[in-house]
Amino acid sequence: MMKAEMSDAVVCQVHIDAPPEAIFPYFIDAEKMSRWMGSQVVLDPRPGGVYQVQVSERDIARGEYLEVIPPRRVVFTFGWIGSPLPPGVSTVEVTLEAHEGGTLVVLRHLGLPEPAREQHTQGWTHYLGRLKIAGVGGDPGPDPLASGM
Repeated sequence: MMKAEMSDAVVCQVHIDAPPEAIFPYFIDAEKMSRWMGSQVVLDPRPGGVYQVQVSERDIARGEYLEVIPPRRVVFTFGWIGSPLPPGVSTVEVTLEAHEGGTLVVLRHLGLPEPAREQHTQGWTHYLGRLKIAGVGGDPGPDPLASGM
């Protein structure tokens, strides 16, 4: 079963020069998340709480938190409002590990159908790159994907 899960997983990672305690809030605090992903963010970081991020004018990701374990792990369901990949159909697992004086962020997106994997790999790689900048207090600038994906 674990092997089957891995075959449909999108896995992206980034090393950030800040401790996990500094990076963790970027996954549970709406103001911090909007610095690296989304223009309008609504988060209720507790099991069953809402995860909603307006990524562009037409693209709104929605799901619910399943696990919130500070400062190590966040798990939430994920999908797009009004799309063939509806809210709750897939799951995102984020783990934060202290690593080489900073944090290794590993994001696994499970349950994506084959046609959606490449686009989500590109999207998460893009957004983790922005988190790498925001997570150390930088400004990643305007999001080029916000105008439409």
